[in-house]
Amino acid sequence: MGWFLEALTYALPMTKISGDEARQQLQALAGWALEGEALKRQFTFAGFPDAVAFIVRLGFAAEAVDHHPDLLVNYKRVTVTYSTHSEGGLTEKDFAGAKEATSLAMTMGAK
Repeated sequence: MGWFLEALTYALPMTKISGDEARQQLQALAGWALEGEALKRQFTFAGFPDAVAFIVRLGFAAEAVDHHPDLLVNYKRVTVTYSTHSEGGLTEKDFAGAKEATSLAMTMGAK
């Protein structure tokens, strides 16, 4: 998670990006969808303990950079939603967070 923390902390702007730019960047995020002014994806884990472990690990990474996704747990499914509330939409940090969430979920065996 080192690159994620460094990138979010030092390099990425917190300026809202355009809808066209968001749609373009979305192409690089398999499984993610634009839902209004947010990025959203559901991950499915082997069971409830794995889903909770994912949330804990993602939570610590998010806390370290003070950029927190909305998380919803339904047994072994976790829905992750990113949006920068202070900017009223999506920023580069949301896309970086989505990439980190995907990487972490895949490492933990999610589908």
